Amino acid sequence: MRKRFRCAGAYLLLVMATMAGCEYVRPIPNTPLETWEPTGGYRFTNVAPPEAENSDSLLFVAAFSGGGTRASTLAFGALYTWGTSELFQDVNNFGGNQFGLDPRALAGATILGLAMFGTLFLGVVLAVFLTLGAVRGDAERGLLQPLIVRPLGRRQYLAGRFLAAASVSGAYVLIVYAGGVVVTGVLGDWWPSDPVGAGLRLAAAVVVVAALALLGSIFLSANANGIAVLMVFGAGLLAGLLGSVGDALNSNTLQTIANTSSWLLPFEALYRDALRVLVSEVPGVTGAIVQLGPLGGSHDAGPLLGPYTIAYLAGVGALAAAAFARTDL
Repeated sequence: MRKRFRCAGAYLLLVMATMAGCEYVRPIPNTPLETWEPTGGYRFTNVAPPEAENSDSLLFVAAFSGGGTRASTLAFGALYTWGTSELFQDVNNFGGNQFGLDPRALAGATILGLAMFGTLFLGVVLAVFLTLGAVRGDAERGLLQPLIVRPLGRRQYLAGRFLAAASVSGAYVLIVYAGGVVVTGVLGDWWPSDPVGAGLRLAAAVVVVAALALLGSIFLSANANGIAVLMVFGAGLLAGLLGSVGDALNSNTLQTIANTSSWLLPFEALYRDALRVLVSEVPGVTGAIVQLGPLGGSHDAGPLLGPYTIAYLAGVGALAAAAFARTDL
C-alpha cells in the first residue's frame, strides 16, 4: 500500500511540474467594438495616424504570457521564420562560384545552427525555472515537509522532480528544434543529414542542466540557484569558444581547458556534438566553413559521450540524494 502511495505521489508531482508554467493572466479590458469597419478598430493606422508624424518603418510587437516561455517561444519562432525567409531569398540570387561553395547548404547549416543555440538557451531557462526552488525553496515556504513524510520519501521526491523537469524541458527542446528544421527545409529547401541525432543530443544537454539545477536547489535558495546554474551554463559555452580558438591557433593549453570543461560539464560537449552531427555530411569547402557555432564550433566527443552522460547523471543523482538525506528541513 505504501509503495502504491509513493507511485501515485510521484505521478502527481510529474503532473504538477508539467503544469507549472501555465498560469491564468487577467485580460486587459479593451473597449469592445460594436460594428466592424474595414478602416476602423484597433489598427496601426488609427493608433499612429500620419498627421501625428509617426512612421511605420519601425514596428514593435510585444507578446505576453503567464511565465514567459510561451511568449519567448512564439517570438523566437516568428523571428526565425522571418529571418530564414529573407536569407534564402538572397541565396536564390547567388550564382555559381569557382571555390565549389554551396550557398544554400552554407546558409541552411548556419542559420539552423544558430537556431539550435537559441533552442538550447530557451530549454535551459525552462529547466532552471522548473527546478531552481525544488528543495530549499519549497522547504522555506513550508511545502516540502508534508510531501516527504507521506506519501513520498526524499529519494522519490527528487526522482519525481527530476523526471518532470527533464521530460518537460527535453520535450520542449525537441519540439522547438523540430520546428526550426521544418522551417529551414520548407523555406530554404535544405535538410540536415541527421536531424534526429542532433535533436537528441540537444535534449540530453538540457536534461544535464536540469540535473545540476536540482542538485543546486538543495544547497542554495531559489534566486541564488538560478543565477548559479545560468553562470555555469555560460561558463560551459565559454569553454567551447576557447576550444574553437585553441583549434584555430593550435594551442594545447586552450584545447586542454576546453576538453576538461566538456567532461566536467557534458551539456557543452553534447551541444557541440549536436552541431557536428548537423553538418557531418556537408562536403567540400562548405563543410569546412560550417564547422562553426555562435559559441564554440562543432566537435566530435567520441563514442563514450553517451555512456559518460548517463554515468554523470547517475553520479549527480547519487550526490543529490546523499546531500538531501542530510538536509535539515
